Amino acid sequence: MNRPQVYVFTPSCLCTLPLQVVTEHRLWKDRFLPSLWLHLAVLVGLYYLLRWYRERQVVTHLRDKFVFITGCDSGFGNLLARQLDLRGLRVLAGCLTEQGAEQLRNQTSDRLQTVILDVTKTESVAAATEWVKERVGDRGLWGLVNNAGILLPVAPNEWLTKDDFSKILNVNLIGLIEVALSLLPLIRRTRGRAVSVSSPAGRLSLFGGGYCISKYGVEAFSDSLRRKLSHFGIRVVLIVPGKYKTSVFPDNRQDVLEGIWRRVSPGVKESYGQKHFEDYCQDFHGLTAKGKENLSPVTNCTEHALTAVHPRIHDSIDWDSKCFTFALSYLPTPEADFILCHML
Repeated sequence: MNRPQVYVFTPSCLCTLPLQVVTEHRLWKDRFLPSLWLHLAVLVGLYYLLRWYRERQVVTHLRDKFVFITGCDSGFGNLLARQLDLRGLRVLAGCLTEQGAEQLRNQTSDRLQTVILDVTKTESVAAATEWVKERVGDRGLWGLVNNAGILLPVAPNEWLTKDDFSKILNVNLIGLIEVALSLLPLIRRTRGRAVSVSSPAGRLSLFGGGYCISKYGVEAFSDSLRRKLSHFGIRVVLIVPGKYKTSVFPDNRQDVLEGIWRRVSPGVKESYGQKHFEDYCQDFHGLTAKGKENLSPVTNCTEHALTAVHPRIHDSIDWDSKCFTFALSYLPTPEADFILCHML
């Protein structure tokens, strides 16, 4: 009885294969492999074409819809309020100061209305919620944009106190949660949108202080909220800007850093040294100087989240920060730590 021949495909014995087998392998490689790549390219192209078509579909009756935005004194919130007002939506703008509210009203139509809101104070959030209820009535609230946020104080954790962390967390996270929970009953009526502004620092902790912690919290809160509220038809969206020049980088940031350094305990100050503090200040100012001045990419994405039939769930805006953060967050921790420690 003839036994079947067995061929092992290894580099050392490839030359001993029968000519027919080698020829068939080459034919498969020449004929079918290019076709496989072509089919893959077509599928990828169809996917992006379908996504483009879905994302271009716009919600109807926008002029009848109310949107509430926090942090409208300046920056993203201010530009977004003016942009949505031009689009015809009924904008309800929360401002921290009366001066900021008055400036915004002077730049917009009579449809836009403002209210003074400090997201760190429960009584202020409650008053703003009642104010929104009076404006929207039975129509409900179509959109909420939780935009209010601060960055400073930012420094190595050993330089900071509990109050320094609380100051940021109360604005960026606790305040955001309280505003969202207060207005969700109004959003449920419209099966509308809850949009929060996050940061690449919500995926990768780049520096000390409460900012990164707060943005990690915003990501977690939004994820858990989205999965529960999808049952009611509510879309929860995260907007993730990169580096932009806004009021989160105040003009007195050097004074803030020097004030932090002055109160650091002598032992910690001796461990770091004056040179380390000066280098930290220089690096921090260099980071803020690289921010983009054109804020419209962020506000355009936020407008899309409010007006598109199929908004993106997690919209990372800048490719530079997106690729950098995404790549580092998936590296093994020792390698990511090595890169960040040498870069920062």
